[in-house]
Amino acid sequence: MSRRFRVLMTDRAWPDTAIETAILQAADAELIEAPATDEATLVRLAADVDAIATTWARVTDLVIRSSPRCRVISRFGIGLDNIAVTTATELGIPVTNCPDYCVSEVSDHALGLILACARRIGFFHWRTKRGEYNLGAATTMRRLSGQTVGLIGLGRIARELVPKMRALGLNVLAYTPSGSDHGTGCEMVALPELLKNSDFVSLHAPLVAESRHLINAERLSLMKPTAYLINTSRGGLVDPIALWEALQKNQIAGAALDVFEPEPPSLSDPLYCDERVIVTPHAAFVSTESLIAMRTQAIEQVVQVLRGERPNNVVNLS
Repeated sequence: MSRRFRVLMTDRAWPDTAIETAILQAADAELIEAPATDEATLVRLAADVDAIATTWARVTDLVIRSSPRCRVISRFGIGLDNIAVTTATELGIPVTNCPDYCVSEVSDHALGLILACARRIGFFHWRTKRGEYNLGAATTMRRLSGQTVGLIGLGRIARELVPKMRALGLNVLAYTPSGSDHGTGCEMVALPELLKNSDFVSLHAPLVAESRHLINAERLSLMKPTAYLINTSRGGLVDPIALWEALQKNQIAGAALDVFEPEPPSLSDPLYCDERVIVTPHAAFVSTESLIAMRTQAIEQVVQVLRGERPNNVVNLS
C-alpha cells in the first residue's frame, strides 16, 4: 500500500526497525532503508523522500541538495558532525537530534574507563588472559580519592559525571571556551592548566572545525607522564598519530577510547594494540533503555515535521 510520506534511514546500529516502522506507519509514512552509506547511494535514495534519519552515515551537502522534498533531517544521537548542517540551514530544513537519551550511560562509561585506568584493569586483564599472573607487572597505582579529573567541556554528560566523581573523592577541574561552570561548581581553569594538573583528562566537547584535533602533540606534551586521556565524545577531538607518539615517548601513561578517527578504526593500528590503551567500540551510549529512547525520539521528531509541527530539538533554525 502506497503511503503519503517516505523517510530515508541511512544506517542503524541495532538489529531491526520495528520501533521506527510502527511510528512511521501510524503517520502514513514508509521507511526506506539505504543498502549502503556511500554518497552515491544516499544521493539516489534522497531524491524521492520527505525526510532523512541518520546515525553515523554522512549526510553531505550533495545528499541534502539532491532531496528537493526533504523537510527534516533527524539524527539518531547527539553530535552533528556527520550532517552538513550549514546546507540544511541555507535550505530551511530543520536538523534535529536527541540531546539527552544517553546522558546516564555515557557518563557511567566515562567513569568506568577512569576506574579501569586508575586500577590498571585493562592492563591486568590483557596480561592475565595471555597467561601472565603478575601483580607487579603494572606501574605504581595511587589511591583514587584525592586525584584530579579534568573535564574538557561541560555539556549534559559531563555535568552528570561531576557528582559521580566527587562521590569517589576525586577533585574536578573543568575547561569550557566560555569559562562557564554551568552550575556545577567546578573549578574553571584554562586548558593548559587543566592538562598540566589532571591525573585523568576526560573529553566531553562537540566536534566542530575549531575543536578538531584539540588534543594534539603540543597539548599532550603538557600532560603528566602519569596521566590518562579518556575520550567518550568524538574521535576527531584527538590526533591519533600524536597520541601514539606521546605514548611511545612515555609522555602520558595511557588512554581509554570509545570513539575514533576514522571510525571504525583499523584495529591492527599499533595505537589500539598497545596494552596501555583501553578500546571499546563506540559502546558508551548503549543500553536497552537508551536505544529505545533514542529511536523513538528521533523518529517522532520526523513525524512532528511531517504533521506540520515544530520538532522538540531543532538545532539549526530559530
